[in-house]
Amino acid sequence: MVRMRNAKGSNATEIEKKIKRGNALRQGSAWRGYRGPVALLLVSVCACTVAVWMYIYSLDSDITETLVSQRELVSSHPRVYTVQCSEDYDNQKRYPGCTPQKCGRAVTDSVVTREEAQILRRLAERGLGLAGSEGGASILDLHSGALSMGKQFVNIYRDVRGRIQAVIAETFGLDPALLYLTKPTFFSRINSTAAKTQHDEYWHPHIDKVTYGSFDYTSLLYLSDYGSDFTGGRFIFMDQSGNRTVEPRAGRVSFFSSGSENLHRVEKVSWGTRYAITVSFTCDPAHAISDPTLP
Repeated sequence: MVRMRNAKGSNATEIEKKIKRGNALRQGSAWRGYRGPVALLLVSVCACTVAVWMYIYSLDSDITETLVSQRELVSSHPRVYTVQCSEDYDNQKRYPGCTPQKCGRAVTDSVVTREEAQILRRLAERGLGLAGSEGGASILDLHSGALSMGKQFVNIYRDVRGRIQAVIAETFGLDPALLYLTKPTFFSRINSTAAKTQHDEYWHPHIDKVTYGSFDYTSLLYLSDYGSDFTGGRFIFMDQSGNRTVEPRAGRVSFFSSGSENLHRVEKVSWGTRYAITVSFTCDPAHAISDPTLP
């Protein structure tokens, strides 16, 4: 009887060990089954992380200097960066008191208030909502669009244009009476939508004097904020010694002489929507235009 009880106890122990070994083998087999998908998931996550960092780096990699960041407030006087005038002006008709004698670029946050920029942005949204492009870039000529935007736009634009003209004249040592508004002068809206036509490809380098002919001084009034309203979309001056950027800020005015000394481009918008107004000036009275009016 004792031997039988011992045999039964031994058999039970063996059975229990076999059950445990079986469970362990099944768990190991299950882990081996999951190990492949888990490893693939980890590799995918790592690859995505690397891709994101490479993309972020690529956005900034060609910027050698930020002239003015979005966080900065340039008050009192414009921040001026002088550059040597190009030889282009030697082959063009000169207008004393207006044709650039000193060239450069400048930024100010004290000419237009953020409240005025918000009003203009709402008007831009309304106007471009009626006549926007399906691609990533849309423009609305301020003169042809004045009728749809109404009296409020005409009044505030005339006042803002006058202040921008005055600060350009003061900064570059010009006679403001010899500086004329010229066309095109327009709202622009840029987002990350893929380009549908060549006109949507706003990011190509260009020279305003070559592209538009009549431009002698170019200004941009930003209506939205880099970093919160959109990313990408920075204005980039392409100098021989490196690329320099101005980060948009609502109410900020960036202006510069329009010759080849200020070759530039706009960085592709990667998220959100960038709104701005381009206000251009000429020294040639034959290319002068009047402010927008209502009939």
